[in-house]
This record gives sequence, structure tokens and C-alpha cells, in this order.
Amino acid sequence: AREAGSVYVGHQMWRRLQLDAILRKAGLNERTRLLAEVMTINRLVAPSSEHAMPDWVRRTALADLLHADFSLLNDEALYRNLDRLHPQRALIEGELAAREKELFALPESIYLYDLTSTYFEGKALHNQKAKRGYSRDQRPDCKQVVVGLVLDGDGFPKAHEVFDGNRNDSTTVEDMLTALEKRVGKKAGATVTVDRGMAYDKNIEQIHSRGYHYLVAARPEERWQHAQEFGEESGWEDIVRQPSPTNPCQKKTHVSVKQCLVGEEVHVLCLSEQRKEKDRAIRELQEKRLLAELESMSRGIAKRKKKPRTEAEVNQAIGRLLERYSRIGRYYRIRYQAEPRALLWEADAELKRQAERLDGSYVLKTDRRDMTKEEIWRQYILLTRVESAFRAMKSPLMERPIFHHLAQRVEAHIFLCILAYHLLATVEKT
Repeated sequence: AREAGSVYVGHQMWRRLQLDAILRKAGLNERTRLLAEVMTINRLVAPSSEHAMPDWVRRTALADLLHADFSLLNDEALYRNLDRLHPQRALIEGELAAREKELFALPESIYLYDLTSTYFEGKALHNQKAKRGYSRDQRPDCKQVVVGLVLDGDGFPKAHEVFDGNRNDSTTVEDMLTALEKRVGKKAGATVTVDRGMAYDKNIEQIHSRGYHYLVAARPEERWQHAQEFGEESGWEDIVRQPSPTNPCQKKTHVSVKQCLVGEEVHVLCLSEQRKEKDRAIRELQEKRLLAELESMSRGIAKRKKKPRTEAEVNQAIGRLLERYSRIGRYYRIRYQAEPRALLWEADAELKRQAERLDGSYVLKTDRRDMTKEEIWRQYILLTRVESAFRAMKSPLMERPIFHHLAQRVEAHIFLCILAYHLLATVEKT
């Protein structure tokens, strides 16, 4: 008995997207195209390493479907196939985006951009992009790469890039827009939606200067300029977002929104009860940790009698602490007393109360004055599709663990996951 149903679906999606013709246009020979299809369908159906893949292929009906002999297929041939795919990634991605636009009549008026990180178990000595940085997987002990992905409003990938593991989110916007335009051309008037990590003035200017509209989530500290509006009871509109039929785990969302003009920008103030609980829990956890570290630092200062720390050293340590716990640190006054040596701190009760009132709130900013506040909020929430894409790549498509050592093999492996996600998005859309 051999598995036929799931690989048949993968094969039909491959044909529907005309991927064989796209790979031929990229200059890849018949055997390379054949193995690329096999590797992508494996990633979609039963993700495994290149070492385990040949045995899986022989347990399926792929040989019958593709009219090919895989009896002598080995992992070395699959590794070499990754090397052949690697230089053609941009061309393949651009052609695939054009095919999906034609097939599903995609409007391409919305671009959703977000980032994730992918870590390595080993030392990754041969990968120059593997560096330690902010880990979305809670693994700061491991080296990683950062993956940027742009989707359209229907959830189809348009472009992806692999960045250094220590790359800051805000520095990737210009490079990602350049990559997007190489793949799909310049779509003046489209709206680029990004999260708060890329909501700095320079990022907004980068988006605007290329002829795009922008929709961003403002950074948390920008809520304070709307503290009075958040405290008012009038002017709010309730919105309910029903779970997506393709994502049964998604919960119903309730949010209240209010719109105001700030110069040429439209600001949409949002209040969410679900987010309120999350904000409160995060703040309380940070406060608990901050106070524990202050107690520990205070004991350390009191113990060091023979060679005490200088005032400058203590102030540096306080600065690092406030940076680490920035969400709660701004509500505390911390100072070092030289004689007698002691660390003193106290909470600003009024600032703390104001912060509590802002729990569950966030602000969206856009230059689109032709949209209602509900349309602005619903378009921003589409960013969850990028998060869903990352979850799909990391879990059912098994982007990790990555066993490759070379940078180009890692990038080709991630590209294979992107191709598999194209098939998955096509299945869901169909």
C-alpha cells in the first residue's frame, strides 16, 4: 500500500500554479523540476529532512503520478537540487505571484509585511547570517536568521527575504520594499501595512516616498497623546470579527474604535477587552521582575564594603535595568545614594494609574482618509495572516529543525517552505 490522496492534491496544486513552466522559464532542467516538486510536496504533506525524504517518496504514489523512477533517489541529489534552486528564488517568486494574480483575480491593493526568526540548534559556523538577536521563539541562546514575508490581502506570498539574525525590524523596510518591487513591480497606490516594530517616522517616509499608502500600529508610547480621548465614553463604535473559516482556532474578537485627525494623518484609537487582560498580565510580570532585580542589586551594593561600585557603574546598571523593563520602568524613580550606600526607588502612583487606564488600548495610523475606522481596523487585523503563515511554516510545514550548515542551503530550505505555503494557500483559496 502506498499513500496517494494527499500527494495527489499537492501534485494538482503544483499543476494549477503551472510551477513546472515557471521553473522551466528559470532555466532549470527536467530532473531539477521533478525533484523540486517532490521536495515541495513532501514539505506540504509529511515534512522530513533530505536524508529521510527518499524513503518517504518510495512509500507514496509520487512515482506513478510523476511517471518517474525514484528507486535510486538519495539525499545527495536533493541537497544538490537545493543548490540549483537557490539562485532562481526571486524569478520563481515573481512568476508565481503573477500566476496566482491571474488565477484568482487578486487585486494587489494591500501588502502585509511582518518578520519572524528561525533558530539553529548548532553553532552555525558556516552561515554568515546566523547571529544572536531578538528571538520570537524564546531562544536567545541560539543563533538565528530573520525571515521577512510580504503577503497580499488574500494571504498569498509576494516576496520574502532572509536577513541577519541580529537585524532590527525597522532597518528591513527599505530592503523589503525593494525586493517586493523586483518580484511584482511597483503598484503605486497600494497600502503597506506593518506592525509597531516598523512604525518609526523613517519607515513611514520610506513607504510614502515610493508612492504607497501606509497603515501602521503606533508605538506604545504614542498612546499617551490620546490619553484624554481614551478616557471619554462617547464616540466609540463596536466591531465584532468572526473567526475565519480556514482557521478554526481563531477566536471571535470584540473591539471598540474611535477616529480622530492629527495633522494629515488619520488615527484610529482601539480598545480591546482581551488585550486588556494580556497587557495587565505583562505589566504585572515585568513589575515583579523589576522589583526582584532592584532588591538583588540593593543587597549587592550593601555587601560590597571593601571595593564598592562607583556611582557611574551603579547608574549604568540602573539604565540597563530600565531598558530591559521599559514597559514598567518609566513609572519608577530609581536613584543611588552614596552616603550611606543604598539603592532607593519608589513608584509614581499617578503615572501607574494612567498606564492601567491605557491597558488594552492601541493606536493605528494611516494616510488613507477615504477609509472608515472599521475598514482601517479590519485591514490592520489582516496582519494576522502573516502570523498564521509563519505558524504554518514553523509547525505543519516544519521549517525547523534546520540541519543545513551553509547559508545558501538554509535560504533554499526556507524558500522550499515558502513554495509549500503557496500550495497550502492555493488549497485554502480553492
